[in-house]
Amino acid sequence: MLMTPAALPSLDSHYELSDEAIKTYRRDGFVILRGVCTPSEVAAYRAAIADAVRRMNNETRPMEERDTYGKAFLQIMNLWEFDEAVRQFTLSPRFAKIAADLMGVPSVRLYHDQALFKEAGGGPTPWHQDQFYWPLDCQTTTMWMPMVEATTEMGTMKFATGTQRDGYIEAIGISDESEAFFDRYVAEKGYEVKQSGTLAVGDVSFHNGWTLHAAGGNRTQTTREAMTMIYLENGAKVIAPDHKNREADLARWFPGLKPGDQAASPLNPVVY
Repeated sequence: MLMTPAALPSLDSHYELSDEAIKTYRRDGFVILRGVCTPSEVAAYRAAIADAVRRMNNETRPMEERDTYGKAFLQIMNLWEFDEAVRQFTLSPRFAKIAADLMGVPSVRLYHDQALFKEAGGGPTPWHQDQFYWPLDCQTTTMWMPMVEATTEMGTMKFATGTQRDGYIEAIGISDESEAFFDRYVAEKGYEVKQSGTLAVGDVSFHNGWTLHAAGGNRTQTTREAMTMIYLENGAKVIAPDHKNREADLARWFPGLKPGDQAASPLNPVVY
């Protein structure tokens, strides 16, 4: 049952982030945080997010007709623009403060949100760097929250620890090519790969925009429902796109802005 926005639980209170969690994030490029939300808080917003995904999803092809990217997940972006209940979740100060503290910055803006639903039988998500897609040269971080208990069999993430320090490695988007290239890269550089393992309802992960990460396929009969928010440090500037993906992102997420402008369009509100 959908709750009205006014009836949804507030997510304004702060999560107690430990010094060890901050240290882990900055060393490894990611961190798993337990109990950022209560199960009841997640359940309240899960219905609104799932309903928005249902309404906004345009993917109707059977799994066997999709490419590697299409098999990896249903991807619905900027739900907060179109749904008031999701807006409350996406713009939550609780999540934004964690992002700011992990990055060590006083203020953050939203880049965008996105629902990533890996359907039953969905394929793996190849190795990639998120910030490859973004016309930004600043600190960014992504929060990934499962809306159901998410096991390794459902396709939770794995991370190549420390790869964020390498910055922009190669201009390759999510594809079979990125899986092969970065798999070799991780092996040749000797990076340790860590699995996030099972995330209970209310647990989240945060990862640096340059951290190499991937996810397995969904080998269960349950959709892996996940909601993500991307944050950037306030005061960052837009950079000139160097490939078509960044050109598309500049037009969509920074409307009316040009390289050198502050990354601060109406779609990038200050959230902490």
